[in-house]
Amino acid sequence: MFKKVKGFRDIFGKDTFYWQMVEDRFKSFFSKFGYEEIKIPILERTDLFVRGIGETTDIVEKEMFTFQDRDGTYLSLRPEGTAPVVRSFIENKLYEPPSIRKYYYYGPMFRRERPQKGRFRQFYQVGIEAFGSVSPLLDAEVIYILYSFLNSFGINEYLRMEINSIGCPECRPNYREKLVEYLEKYKSDLCKDCNNRLGRNPLRILDCKVESCKDIVKDAPLILDYLCNDCAGHFEKLKEYLDDFGVEFVVNPKIVRGLDYYVKTAFEMVTDKLGASSAVGAGGRYDGLIKALGGPDIPGIGFAIGVDRLVELIKIKQDVEYRLIDCYVITFDEYVKQAVSLVNLLRNEGFNVTLGYDLGSIKSEMKKANRLGAKTVLIIGEDEVKNGVITLKNMDSGEQLQVTNDELLNRLKKIIN
Repeated sequence: MFKKVKGFRDIFGKDTFYWQMVEDRFKSFFSKFGYEEIKIPILERTDLFVRGIGETTDIVEKEMFTFQDRDGTYLSLRPEGTAPVVRSFIENKLYEPPSIRKYYYYGPMFRRERPQKGRFRQFYQVGIEAFGSVSPLLDAEVIYILYSFLNSFGINEYLRMEINSIGCPECRPNYREKLVEYLEKYKSDLCKDCNNRLGRNPLRILDCKVESCKDIVKDAPLILDYLCNDCAGHFEKLKEYLDDFGVEFVVNPKIVRGLDYYVKTAFEMVTDKLGASSAVGAGGRYDGLIKALGGPDIPGIGFAIGVDRLVELIKIKQDVEYRLIDCYVITFDEYVKQAVSLVNLLRNEGFNVTLGYDLGSIKSEMKKANRLGAKTVLIIGEDEVKNGVITLKNMDSGEQLQVTNDELLNRLKKIIN
């Protein structure tokens, strides 16, 4: 028997109802803010992520699924969505004519991480990207979209919006120097990964989940104390605008994000309900990324939501009714024509209907209807056809009665709704 690959999973049954709830909502939600859908490939050239995400990031160094194609090109399953969207934006010249461009995307991402609660090697993200403005007002609106979308599922009590500024190429080097100077004193107490990060990507140490490292960075210098005037002013305006949008937030100067392309604004919607996987949605500003990947000098900002984690939170809060079938229709061979006509009528009226295919055994078909969780059973037999009625059984109450075709729709709507 074949089994799924470690870190991957099947999603089926009742779980799919939660996923459909999220998928149905984000399309209409993001469209209200002027975002249009963009579909990006699952495979990209590896060097897109090396240049876009950063050569020294954990994702590029340890977590990508990469292979060499027959022509010698290295390809990777996408570990995130921003770099591919930017690549498409540049390649297809979506920046012409110049204006604000807004996109949303959805699909599976792949990282070879250690599987744990809420974290899988194939995981789903929905995200948005906005190109063309450096305004902190856009930052505030993007954060508001994340904040209000997640809270629309009634899970706001589980979530907290945290924001930070991580500076820019002008002010960050000075902070980096002070941070390394502080961390060098505790080098022997840092975990193995953080020792490697110390000389290559020291800001990532601030985000380490190892307890000994978390203790060390408690007293580390804060990047907010080293911001240049432009970054500091941008952050102050961002906080003002977030208040205007009604976003409740806290400033967390330890937020750095795991990708090298971020500048200035960084933010996370976090929870303590999913163990170490605390960020349900996160993002930030990346003003130099489009130019770094060969495009014009156009700023950008965006976020991604971990749908797997979001679904786990929704499941804690609410239990959805698993009802795939509204009506299960039982008939006999000589009355298939009447049954098919009824099934088509009900489906056109918006009901989920299945036909019993093993004709002639009401008892057997009733058991199947029950196992499927059908809300009602409809029977079309000799007596029903002769008298111009349909036998309707409410599977929850057990009530069974005969109704005319004219009565059927109203009866079904009352039972199912």
